[in-house]
Amino acid sequence: MIGHVSDFGLGRFLSIGMLDYSINQSSSLGIRGTIGYCPPEYGVGSEVSTHGDVYSFGILLLEMFTRKRPTDDMFKENLSLHNFVRRGLSEQVKEIIDPNLFQMQLNTDATSNHNHNFWITRNNIFIECLISTLEIGISCSMELPQERMNMSDVVAQLSSIRNKLVETSCQGKEKL
Repeated sequence: MIGHVSDFGLGRFLSIGMLDYSINQSSSLGIRGTIGYCPPEYGVGSEVSTHGDVYSFGILLLEMFTRKRPTDDMFKENLSLHNFVRRGLSEQVKEIIDPNLFQMQLNTDATSNHNHNFWITRNNIFIECLISTLEIGISCSMELPQERMNMSDVVAQLSSIRNKLVETSCQGKEKL
């Protein structure tokens, strides 16, 4: 449960001489981001773009829910954070996400067992929302820029997931 502050703006390094000409003109010199969060196309010389920001956001989302960094030692050869989550998403979601998330959910559920069926349903909705969130992370971190999700769709889907969780939480308070 470590907070991360991120800025996915298209940062560029400007040389002193270029500042005299125009604020709008810039040249990318050197590194274009942090290893593990940079999209693959930057490694082959592509220009910075909003697609790269989407990729970085997707990786950060996957990191937050799995508690695994994209540079973790377990990610070697063809295994990456993206592939790790994609492979385990369908049947092993409890094994790929941060165990603290499930522990927090179980502790919340354990505080009251007034309606056992409600808590089972709530747990299923929680898992459904986790899967949906991880699917967004996967979609944002696709290898090809044109396959990545549009950020306005990301916001809409994340809002929908949040609303579902809030609605479920409110129903739980009514049951108590």
